[in-house]
Amino acid sequence: MRYLAPRTLDEAVGAFAAAAGAARILAGGTDLLVQMRAGVLRPGLIVDIKKIPEMTSIEETADGGFRIGAAVSGAALADHPKFGQVWPGVLEAVNLIGSTQVQGRASPGGNLCNGSPAGDSVPAMIAAGAIVTVQGPNGRRRMPVEAVPAGPGRTTLAPGEILVSFELPPRPAGSGDAYLRMIPRTEMDIAVVGCGVSLTLQDGVCTAARVGLGAVAPTVLLVEDAAKALIGSKLDDAALEAAAAACRAVCRPINDKRGTIVYRTKVAGVLLKRAAGIAAERAGRA
Repeated sequence: MRYLAPRTLDEAVGAFAAAAGAARILAGGTDLLVQMRAGVLRPGLIVDIKKIPEMTSIEETADGGFRIGAAVSGAALADHPKFGQVWPGVLEAVNLIGSTQVQGRASPGGNLCNGSPAGDSVPAMIAAGAIVTVQGPNGRRRMPVEAVPAGPGRTTLAPGEILVSFELPPRPAGSGDAYLRMIPRTEMDIAVVGCGVSLTLQDGVCTAARVGLGAVAPTVLLVEDAAKALIGSKLDDAALEAAAAACRAVCRPINDKRGTIVYRTKVAGVLLKRAAGIAAERAGRA
């Protein structure tokens, strides 16, 4: 096994692509090292991207949005003076990945590329409308974050491509977001269901919304029908129930020791209502 810590993205992409599937990216290592220790993965090359400035930077864009490097740690994001004020839901989702110690290493890029349908940061990023940039042997391309997951443990990234960054759009006045999950324990567990909601209110009426739903299907979902149910409403009980019903309708979960299909489906609707309420409250303060 070889270890490489490149200083540039071009060097990282070149080494990763040349390994022809035998390499793994180390963004934080909180999944990779566990999988290696369990014998699930035996990579011939580990490419550590933590020393590439573009992968570990948090930048405010000219239009008021944010660009977050794929290897930015949850702890670094929490320390940013402004990000949590603008995107509190995304921050609380990222900061649910593991313990305080894990937060110093775990990254939203690693969380997304691990391919888990229960990844906490992914529904919140989808609700935020985040766009990811990836780079590979054939150059760069951009796509919405919901287009990255392909199934448990799989993504749509082409061979040799590396996730570079997330771009979050500027927030209109009266906007708020929130992320909630259901777990069997009080801390450090995997989501049975996770729900992210981002919305904008004008004079009490919802003018824009996005809903991300995790751990209820092979991939994290963008629930467009739930957003449509909220837009144009004052988030009254009927609108919230319609949005919750839309969430329940897209659920395709599994039965396992942590939750049944019936339970997960019901909880998806419950979390939508609660997350929408928190997002609306935050929007009222924005």
